[in-house]
Amino acid sequence: MKRRTLLYAGAAAAMAPRMSAAQRDASSKALMKAGTQHSITDETLQVMAAFGVRHVCGTLPSRRLDDAWSAENLMRTRERVESHGIKLEMVPLPLSSVSIDRAEMPNIMLGQSPERDREIDEICQMIRNVSKAGIPSIKYNLTILGVVRTDPTPGRGPARYSTYTHSKAKQDPPLTQAGRVTAEMMWERITYFVKRVMPVAEEYKVKMACHPHDPPMPVVEGFRGVNRVLGSVEGLKRFIELSPSPYHGLNFCQGTVSEGLENPGKEIYDVIRYFGSRKKIFNVHFRNIKGKFLDFQETFPDDGDVDMIQAMRTYKEIGYDGMIMPDHVPSIPGDTGGRQAFAYAFGYINALIQLVQNS
Repeated sequence: MKRRTLLYAGAAAAMAPRMSAAQRDASSKALMKAGTQHSITDETLQVMAAFGVRHVCGTLPSRRLDDAWSAENLMRTRERVESHGIKLEMVPLPLSSVSIDRAEMPNIMLGQSPERDREIDEICQMIRNVSKAGIPSIKYNLTILGVVRTDPTPGRGPARYSTYTHSKAKQDPPLTQAGRVTAEMMWERITYFVKRVMPVAEEYKVKMACHPHDPPMPVVEGFRGVNRVLGSVEGLKRFIELSPSPYHGLNFCQGTVSEGLENPGKEIYDVIRYFGSRKKIFNVHFRNIKGKFLDFQETFPDDGDVDMIQAMRTYKEIGYDGMIMPDHVPSIPGDTGGRQAFAYAFGYINALIQLVQNS
């Protein structure tokens, strides 16, 4: 029996497809790169170049479709960024993480037609212009509440950590200007947007990276009358199924996804594998948390519950080749604009990429 088993094993090995030298080389290397979504002024780009950050997401050109969104202006911006030895990988749409009362294009998530159709038409033209300018991807949010937090709490040393504790959150006023928005209503608005936009993104070969709802909220009651359908792993799974296009995916905020888990230190890696193996991770916000669903702090990358080394190894395992960027750094006294905290995060990310490289 042992001899027969060995013969079968040998035959199977002979029939298995051989991995090329190039494939072996690619599988042994970390393909991801440090990125940023900071300002793209020349001064900031010089600092990023010094940090070894060679890939960036630009800043919002304008809140509406105007000359700043022209293909010519976007191309000039890309060329200026490239003059620093940095690639402009992505730009944001005017669909940001702010609440609906401050949204640049509110009608898309209010579901008000024909106003939302006009806004979506503008988004489609922005996508065309981004493609013509040679920029490969876009990030965006589909939110009503924006980012919700309670009061900051003490962190490491004198740092303060951004915190969400659901029992302390004030739902005041009880409803947003969107009124009561059920899960069905949210899915209708999200689906309407995706079905209108993705054919254009696919035609012009622009990846569309959507950010999850931050933070996740209770599934049934939601928060301030709004059900956050993109706040759970199941919701994100449904979202990526809305379109089969390879240009439809996620701005995978590891911190936000962790916020929706009961045990992020054990669960997040399989979540990364699920979306990464389907090639639906287009960008990564690489941040850590302490806590769990409805009760968490946003920490320094090395001070949370998630093993960030294991997370980085998981991105390598799935062959992720996009940006790994810091997001939501802690507040330190005297650290204007979080510059020191971000510098720490950039160094940490670069170090982890080097650590998993060829290991």
